[in-house]
Amino acid sequence: MPITPTDKIWMDGELVDWDAAQIHVLTHTLHYGAGVFEGIRAYETDSGPGIFRLAEHVHRLFDSAKIFHIEIPFTEEQIRDAIRETVRVNGLPACYIRPIVYLGYGEMGLNPLPCPVKVAVAVWPWGAYLGEEGVNHGVRTKISSWVRHNPNTMPPAAKGTGMYINSQLAKVEALLAGYDEAIMLSPQGYLSECTGENLFVVQDGVIRTPPTASGALQGVTQDTVLTLAADLGIPVRVENLLRSCVYTCDEAFCTGTAAEVTPIRSVDDRVIGEPGPITRQIQAAYADVVRGRNAKYDHWVDRV
Repeated sequence: MPITPTDKIWMDGELVDWDAAQIHVLTHTLHYGAGVFEGIRAYETDSGPGIFRLAEHVHRLFDSAKIFHIEIPFTEEQIRDAIRETVRVNGLPACYIRPIVYLGYGEMGLNPLPCPVKVAVAVWPWGAYLGEEGVNHGVRTKISSWVRHNPNTMPPAAKGTGMYINSQLAKVEALLAGYDEAIMLSPQGYLSECTGENLFVVQDGVIRTPPTASGALQGVTQDTVLTLAADLGIPVRVENLLRSCVYTCDEAFCTGTAAEVTPIRSVDDRVIGEPGPITRQIQAAYADVVRGRNAKYDHWVDRV
């Protein structure tokens, strides 16, 4: 989906014009992939843009950086303020937000420690990541031949830039085969996650999702869904799942900041069907919460 340019991008404490937000071709992260980022959304609410779970996203950004031995030269509060400022100055009622921490120009080689640490925040309008058709009727998926990282090869708890090469290989494989999205397995053969979304299956009224130990990112949207499901009285389990679980489940869906709550209608040509009642309940509850229409979770919406 093409990016729609906005007015300003925040870079290292300053707002710069969109076209002036540039880096050197020898920027370390461009060559070696050591950087961390977040995907966040601001939604239109009755009182202006509301950034959903800003504190949790920024905290995970700092956790990711710590795992990679990257020391961010700002506090969490400063980054939260930068994100609010960037949303505010661009005047969008709703937007996608991309904070990124990367290693800049000045050093080359596999030792990243001497590299300058840079931070940027960009925002732009972004619709349904897997398409409106997918949101309404579900996406077609396949199990990828590309296996998710071993947790002792790449840390799944970190949202690292270079780690997503693994996801890109799976995504392209699925698209070229005529599917919308891929589902990845762990090295042990358990279900892990989709290429950029957490995976959920519903069987006999119980929602189940793979753990971080399977290579799945500990998702903010995943946590939101687990919380909302408990509110709705739907049992939830975080546990290892076999490939066959997603072939025989009653419902399946994937979640992420970009994808929100997107139903899965088939896996490897095994038909699950139109989104089921539990998926629809979760979709509706999520839509209300992110737009500030659920007073219980109003603290999750950071109004700009």
